[in-house]
Amino acid sequence: MQNITILGSTGSIGMSTLDVLARHPERYSVYALTAHSRVEQLAEQCLKFKPQVAVVGSAEAAQQLSRLLQAQAPQIEVLHGAAALCQVASASACDAVMAAIVGAAGLESTLAAAKAGKKILLANKEALVMSGQLFIDAIKQSGAVLLPIDSEHNAIFQCLPHNYDRSPAALGVEKILLTASGGPFLTRPLDTMDAVTPAQAIAHPKWIMGRKISVDSATMMNKGLEVIEAHWLFGAAASQIEVVIHPQSVIHSMVSYIDGSVLAQLGNPDMRTPIAHALAYPERIASGVGALDLTVIGQLQFSRPDLQRFPCLKLAYDALLAGGSAATILNAANEVAVQAFLDEKIGFGMIAQLIARTMDSLPLCAVTDIEMLLEQDRLARQTVNALIS
Repeated sequence: MQNITILGSTGSIGMSTLDVLARHPERYSVYALTAHSRVEQLAEQCLKFKPQVAVVGSAEAAQQLSRLLQAQAPQIEVLHGAAALCQVASASACDAVMAAIVGAAGLESTLAAAKAGKKILLANKEALVMSGQLFIDAIKQSGAVLLPIDSEHNAIFQCLPHNYDRSPAALGVEKILLTASGGPFLTRPLDTMDAVTPAQAIAHPKWIMGRKISVDSATMMNKGLEVIEAHWLFGAAASQIEVVIHPQSVIHSMVSYIDGSVLAQLGNPDMRTPIAHALAYPERIASGVGALDLTVIGQLQFSRPDLQRFPCLKLAYDALLAGGSAATILNAANEVAVQAFLDEKIGFGMIAQLIARTMDSLPLCAVTDIEMLLEQDRLARQTVNALIS
């Protein structure tokens, strides 16, 4: 029996994780559930899965959650704040951590799980994008197990040799091919992009995701962040990571080998597949996802991304090549710009422009510890907010 902590249990990944866990009560129990402000939804999850601990963002939310649990589940300990997230991610009673808090907010708790040597199911790509070598070093030093949950990175993981250790050349890996749906604006006329509304940007044609990641998919910053994540997960250089537009989202990613072979992982677009794979690895368990019928799909299409249409993808490659604090600045500027777009303070096209101007404004530095990383994150947010103002 594995005890699972879910960081971000009320988000789409958290809910999909609970769906998979509910199918295998003999294998998994829930140690902790966390949410920032969706207290009523978290209370419902707590009543169903009976975790030992529940964590929310504020003291007020904790009081509200305690009241909701008092009658039926008073034994659940209710905590709040960033320190509590780190506590449940590193607790001795926890065996595995689903890191599904969106954005930089999930960094410290995910890093705490790494330092504690946990089995980490990494859905928060921003944590690895921001911390890079710091995160990888923490994994190595503690002996933690890192399993990617992003459908693309999980697909790559499945296509790599079982003894792969971030050394492409050693095992004949020539290139990593990250597939991308292209989002909702793949064929939209470029001269109409400034008229894009938040409602249109979050209407992803294939995946059901949160608002922020849906906008990232529309700009393809999501794929750019995945390029940086792939670099750290698999030890591949920027030149060895190629993005391929694949609108059907059936092939989730591929690995190309020096002998000419290309291995691909296919499946219906449902996050429960990579979640189930990582939870049970190296075994396989039922995920609740239906079998793929290629005769129904009919055809699979592929094309190269248009960087004029998707300038955020180029900005991510630029950040990876620049190194140092560039990826931290990129991620922070993107988070602020996307929220400003969702709040209708800026137009869709301004997202990439604000990120580029922020990256140009701040000098790069080496990121040697968490304090320096957080300071770079703060400076980037301050800069882009000033530009928006």
